[in-house]
Amino acid sequence: MFHREGQHIILTTFFIVVAIIIGAQFYIELEWLRLGLQILALLILVLILQFFRNPKRPVTPHFDEILAPVDGKVVVIEEVEETEYFKEKRRQVSIFMSPINVHVTRYAASGTITYSKYHPGKYLVAWHPKSSTENERTTVVIHTPKFGEILYRQIAGAMARRIVNYAEEGEQVVQGEDAGFIKFGSRVDLFLPLESKVCVSLNQKVTGAKTCIAMLGKKND
Repeated sequence: MFHREGQHIILTTFFIVVAIIIGAQFYIELEWLRLGLQILALLILVLILQFFRNPKRPVTPHFDEILAPVDGKVVVIEEVEETEYFKEKRRQVSIFMSPINVHVTRYAASGTITYSKYHPGKYLVAWHPKSSTENERTTVVIHTPKFGEILYRQIAGAMARRIVNYAEEGEQVVQGEDAGFIKFGSRVDLFLPLESKVCVSLNQKVTGAKTCIAMLGKKND
């Protein structure tokens, strides 16, 4: 199954690829050039299809756990000052997504959306320390029954040029459901209460709506 945000791109790419394959068959006499162009067109279509894939991941909501909002690799685990909304120290966990990862953003916890804001910005590489505050991004806060308010931030990367955010203030959301999409390489930051017990380690690969990012517990050392 493919994400709805990719429908237009997939259809457009499909028709362009078909046109290239047919055109090459009729107008390019050199066999190696014709085949090479046709294979390249098909590879581009396959890459577009894999990028917009949206695997179904049934979730039984669990109020005592924060699940990974996206697929990718954990690149940051640290205590930081969150300056946009909380204006106090929080525990940050950041997940980097390469172009080959599933790019669906899913709600990390169930609760009520209390804040949702889009910020235009730069397109620094997603692992750049300043990308969290200077790149194009959206900030969403969910009020949860057990953790209180948690914040996640979708961040555009050097390749990403569009962030899709479905969260609306006042909306009730369910852990694991579709929260948005980031096109072509990106990062998501989670800002959690300091008393959260982080369950992942640096460079660990995580799966959206499957991997536990944090639990209720004692403050991390």
